[in-house]
Amino acid sequence: MAQYFSIHQTNPQRRLISQAVAIVRNGGLIAYPTDSCYALGCALGNKQALDVIISIRKLDERHNFTLVCRDLSELGSYARADNTAFRMLKAFTPGPYTFILKATREVPRRAQNPKRRTVGIRVPDNVVASSLLDSLGEPLLSSTLLLPEADLPLTDPKDIYDRLGDRLDLVIDGGFCGVEPTSVVDLTEQPPRVLRRGLGDTSAFETPQRD
Repeated sequence: MAQYFSIHQTNPQRRLISQAVAIVRNGGLIAYPTDSCYALGCALGNKQALDVIISIRKLDERHNFTLVCRDLSELGSYARADNTAFRMLKAFTPGPYTFILKATREVPRRAQNPKRRTVGIRVPDNVVASSLLDSLGEPLLSSTLLLPEADLPLTDPKDIYDRLGDRLDLVIDGGFCGVEPTSVVDLTEQPPRVLRRGLGDTSAFETPQRD
């Protein structure tokens, strides 16, 4: 069964953050809070944990996985963005957005969209997630904690533990996050294309309709 850490929402305990990072580095799969909803996360090269995410969510090969980053300094290693896309990223991160970009070779093929070779990039505005990412020193390969039969993501960490504790290594209780997932914006072309309207305001990425 998974371990269960209650981590303070505004002043995360360093000891628990360090233990969570050790679990990720040792091949663990975790559930953790973000600024939109709870997510599943593992180390980038962890194929076994990625398989568990795919199984839990019953994902098909077209799914865009997301690299959750501490800030945009990690962007160049994992994704390609032109100047226009980078300006948009700077303006809207951290925040509840997932941006689709072309992946670099540092991203495992299985974590990319197989046809487009893209990956999601996200910088959450959440203290617990930011502390975890700062200590880890690399992105988490992530997916929203939305079960296949559900309309909304799981939001109660105790419910997450009860339902998925036997398939996870750690559940981080960082309080209530909400049930609305991120807005997803494709920046591989200009103008951008909104793939999903979620928590983040997408009006800046949408072309006004003309009469």
